[in-house]
Amino acid sequence: MSPDLRPMTPADVPEVAELEEVLFGRGRWRPSMFLSELRAPRRHYRVAEVGGVLAGYAGIALGESAQVMTIGVHPEHQRRGIGRVLFDDLLRAARAGGAREVVLEVRVDASVPQAMYASFGFTPLGVRKNYYQPEGIDALVMHKRLRRPLGPVGSEVTT
Repeated sequence: MSPDLRPMTPADVPEVAELEEVLFGRGRWRPSMFLSELRAPRRHYRVAEVGGVLAGYAGIALGESAQVMTIGVHPEHQRRGIGRVLFDDLLRAARAGGAREVVLEVRVDASVPQAMYASFGFTPLGVRKNYYQPEGIDALVMHKRLRRPLGPVGSEVTT
């Protein structure tokens, strides 16, 4: 079943924060962080629902160098393509927002998300030591250069 994507709202934050704790434990974002992000300018946050149930969420800070802020998929819905749908939506938003590149950080020990990002054309830039707190786990920094849209929406070309 394909997920339904919609904008994340403040009403979604308690459920997203609960899922964040399941996925990221002590290093999770707090509800106040999500609320702050939703109020910030040039942000694009989405939730994915399957059968009316929250299955995942994602967000990106738009700009010339867009930054993926977060992406998570409920464990019961992982490996069903929801992460790919959410990530594709973030990349479309980045292109539409005029980004020339997209950057992200992912745990160095998270091989599944790293493989997904690589399948979208992301390449490693380097490692940020002790980035994920409080565990002190390193982050792999990845990026992808984007070209400007060449025609109507949906005809963008990436490198």
